[in-house]
Amino acid sequence: MDRESTRRALLASIVGGVAAGGVLSPVRTYLEGFAPLSGGVWDGARPDRTTRSSPYGEAIVRQDEYGVPHVEAETEDAAYYAIGYLQAADRLFQLDLQRRQMRGQLSAVVGAATLDSDEFHIRMAFDDAAEATWERVQGTPAGDRIEAYADGVNARISAGTLPLEFDLLGFEPDPWTPADTLLTEKQISWTLTGSFRTLRKNAIADELGADATDELYPDRYDHDSPILREGTDGPAGDRAAIKQSSEQGRPGDATRSIDPGFVDHLSQFESPPGIGSNSWIVSGEHTDSGEPILANDPHLLLQAPAIWYEQRVETPAADVRGVTFPGVPFVIIGRSDRASWGFTNAGADVIDFYTYETDESGDRYRYEGEWHEYETEERQIRVTGDEDRTIVRRRTVHGPIIQRHGSEVAVAWTGHGGTRTTEAIYQYPRTADFDEFLEATQLFDLPTQCLVYADDDGRIAHYVTGQVPIRRTDGQAVPGNQVFDGSAGEGEWAGFEPFGEPEWDGDGFISFEEMPHAIDPDALGTANQRIIDDDRYPYYFAESYGAPYRGQRLYDLLDDRLASTEPVTPEFVRKMQRDTLDGRAEQFVPLFAAAVREESSNRTLADAIATLESWDGGMDRESEAALIFVHALQTYRELVFDDLLDEIGFAGQYPSDWVLADLDPESRWFGDRDRDALLREALTSALEEIDDAGFDVYGDENTTGAITHPFGLEFLNFPSYPTDGSPTTLRNYRVNGVAGSSWRMLWSPDGTSEAILPGGNSGRYFSPNYVDQLRLWADGEYKPLSLSHPDTVRYEFGGSQ
Repeated sequence: MDRESTRRALLASIVGGVAAGGVLSPVRTYLEGFAPLSGGVWDGARPDRTTRSSPYGEAIVRQDEYGVPHVEAETEDAAYYAIGYLQAADRLFQLDLQRRQMRGQLSAVVGAATLDSDEFHIRMAFDDAAEATWERVQGTPAGDRIEAYADGVNARISAGTLPLEFDLLGFEPDPWTPADTLLTEKQISWTLTGSFRTLRKNAIADELGADATDELYPDRYDHDSPILREGTDGPAGDRAAIKQSSEQGRPGDATRSIDPGFVDHLSQFESPPGIGSNSWIVSGEHTDSGEPILANDPHLLLQAPAIWYEQRVETPAADVRGVTFPGVPFVIIGRSDRASWGFTNAGADVIDFYTYETDESGDRYRYEGEWHEYETEERQIRVTGDEDRTIVRRRTVHGPIIQRHGSEVAVAWTGHGGTRTTEAIYQYPRTADFDEFLEATQLFDLPTQCLVYADDDGRIAHYVTGQVPIRRTDGQAVPGNQVFDGSAGEGEWAGFEPFGEPEWDGDGFISFEEMPHAIDPDALGTANQRIIDDDRYPYYFAESYGAPYRGQRLYDLLDDRLASTEPVTPEFVRKMQRDTLDGRAEQFVPLFAAAVREESSNRTLADAIATLESWDGGMDRESEAALIFVHALQTYRELVFDDLLDEIGFAGQYPSDWVLADLDPESRWFGDRDRDALLREALTSALEEIDDAGFDVYGDENTTGAITHPFGLEFLNFPSYPTDGSPTTLRNYRVNGVAGSSWRMLWSPDGTSEAILPGGNSGRYFSPNYVDQLRLWADGEYKPLSLSHPDTVRYEFGGSQ
């Protein structure tokens, strides 16, 4: 294989996230051209320590032992120019790769393997949405800082050697623009809110019927641990309108057919499994110090290098430390010198789909009784090593058209409008008190998040941020869990203008005052469970929420502590973040045990059940029972659902384990099969799998070795350390699909301030900070999140020369 072909193969492995069969060996051959590493590759790997001029004035950068830059400057522009330079020095390839993906430009360097990705992202017009947001933000204080940041990124690009990945792959990044930063924010928002669940449920309902689909994929779970258990502060609305139209939203009843192949194609571009988070706040009335405590750990896909970048920025305007996504200049989750804030995903439904009557030519669609021409734009997809492609991007009044397999829908997503979230994030560390913080939060329009807050005045709060549409058909409020007839004007959002400046304050969106929130509660916990009982909230809010395992466990721990005579302490909060009790064990272990007792002669199965029944349900690395349980449950899930899902074209789209646990022994989903026999078969198969793999305990399998670099090359992947937790425990880790706690943080005005990343702060493989936090993270430890100055000066930015 020649070097150019190998380069393309390597890039293709990046897109897939792993090096597929036949790719890794030639990649090693390709790398041998650089071995021993010298010249350009070594230059790209070396730490970047230098003195630079800056058009914005002086800044001093100190780096602590974990590679976290502490930037000190007299002006904010000087500080954020330095931040741009530093992020590019540490994470430039990460910046460029995510920008290429969102702009639909991967094939220009990868080849035809990424055409599907490029086509989807071009049709979704994320780049135009970013430009619309930049037009709205440009000229604001936040916009000025973004421009300084972009200049800093470009100064690093122009400084000389590029990071290792660029040398290996043989291309150079284009200059960074302010719109690229807003495009990164669109990527974050899409990752958190981009869902094709409505289309999927409708396609499944075409095969199984509405009742069956609702049984397998319910919009709500029957449990009593919503986030807001006492209701929400603020005015109440009229729920009757939504109740009267609730049947209209049932999938498969009054909607257009959606091809399963279309939904299967789209599934690779939506929010991945495992996206979620934990957070909780506790009032000072219940702590040993008398000060509030805040804890937050967002659950995202885990990768090498880490998805977050930690930084501290100190200017006369603010002193702030925390994490951001590479490409974004401002701290998103973190602390100032007086407050702290964090987020969990709210799960709000902020995306809708529309079908249309079209004319015979397909060039026009009917809307409000008239024919309209699509807004069209011809776009080129450059394809290295192959012919370039041309696609025609189309839009309707509701949003961009996506199409495949003979199906097409228009997409309305709040992120397609000009948004102001970056202004809110910029303002947070500059607020003097809770009232100012709340005022800044009103600018937060995307994504919808459960914000938690605590400050040194003793104030704590939870507020759901973002803009949630109120859909109306013929003036009647309707739920969003359906495919709308766009020609008839169903389900429209008043005041929404795709790729323009929406009227967020009109009657097309839930007002800020009516968003679910609680000010100064005793304690409050969020874990992606239902936010509030639907009967007590005036609007349709979300299509579905996460299964309640983590939410129930979180409140069990908080409630028990608050009901006791013991105060909440930082150590108690750490134990909560390290908690490994899996609520699924209580549901499934008795089922397995009862099934095995039906056939008591099988000694091997009886021994396994004895191990499970003596187990406390903790997904701990030393546990043999946890290993048996996770394999048995996975196999049981497959035995029950695989044939059905394969038959209807939705392989792998499993109902939740909450649904699986609740299936009656006579459930139609077992068909003519015996549930106990399936449970025994699953346990038998699990024991064989474990034996074949040579595993003894859970930590043999549940390791950080699953966290890989996009190249899929072993030397760039993270080391393999055993760790604890599962997808349904507070200590969150998903080894299959590799998601979990991407940042653990706790803060209190009493001086407690600590956090940890699953990896390191540097994206440079040869840096000691590439992976130096990983073992601490795997072991449930923390490092300081202080505002003290480290001694080491890494950079000095002087005035322009």
